[in-house]
Amino acid sequence: MFVKIIGKLTLLLYALLIAGPLYVVGVSIFKQGNGLFADPLGWPKPWTLENVTAIFGEQPMGRYFLNSAGVTLATVALELLLSSLIAYAIVRLGGRSGPALFALFAAGLIVPSQVSMLPIYALAHKLGFSDQLGGLVLVSAAMLMPVSVFMLTGFMRLIGRDILEAASTDGAGEWTMYWRMAVPLAAPSLAATATFLFVIVWNDLLMPMLLINGKSKLTLPLAILQFRGEYVTNYPVLLTGVVMTALPMTLLFMFLQRFFVAGLAAGSVKG
Repeated sequence: MFVKIIGKLTLLLYALLIAGPLYVVGVSIFKQGNGLFADPLGWPKPWTLENVTAIFGEQPMGRYFLNSAGVTLATVALELLLSSLIAYAIVRLGGRSGPALFALFAAGLIVPSQVSMLPIYALAHKLGFSDQLGGLVLVSAAMLMPVSVFMLTGFMRLIGRDILEAASTDGAGEWTMYWRMAVPLAAPSLAATATFLFVIVWNDLLMPMLLINGKSKLTLPLAILQFRGEYVTNYPVLLTGVVMTALPMTLLFMFLQRFFVAGLAAGSVKG
């Protein structure tokens, strides 16, 4: 009984630690410039929507939203195609080749993306990917490949080599088995991985900051930095932009979180 009470109190404390900053951010949207510092925890006096109008009045947020949506959709689609093919190949290879290939991609999880910033920038500049949304898509997909391969390989292993071997015996080619068997059977894993990737790519700031320079090509997280002044920053406007940027992915994750949890669980299964 005592242990249960301690556990509930710990969860309550953790919930308060999460809810506190969210509350401050939520009410700050409707406060005037000085209201946040005068009374951070109080209700807006008066309530105002000038922060929302300032967001759309000072910056072309619609353009930035389309940039983020395009980059996110293209990156996730390319990532799912390539990583599912790699995961299928790992399962089909078996023996020593499959685990060795899986270990190669899993090793990529160890290296933080910040460590490779300079090589990425130099290579992107050399290939002409700098300040190109298409280049941002390719670089983002490459950086996330270890994560998606790790998750999808766990799901592909659940399909079972016996099913694929039976189809191969009946004369099905590798592409047919991949497209007509592996992909439909791994649909929950693809949804889980897509949910995970959507959140990461949409909220990514590092890669756009590293590769994008033109103002018309900014993504939403990078565009939010435009509201930060050199000496003075209007934090209610800045926090409004943060909420508007995070809201689409928050709603998506709420609806698809069961696929996300399933993807994490299956990605940890050992073959």
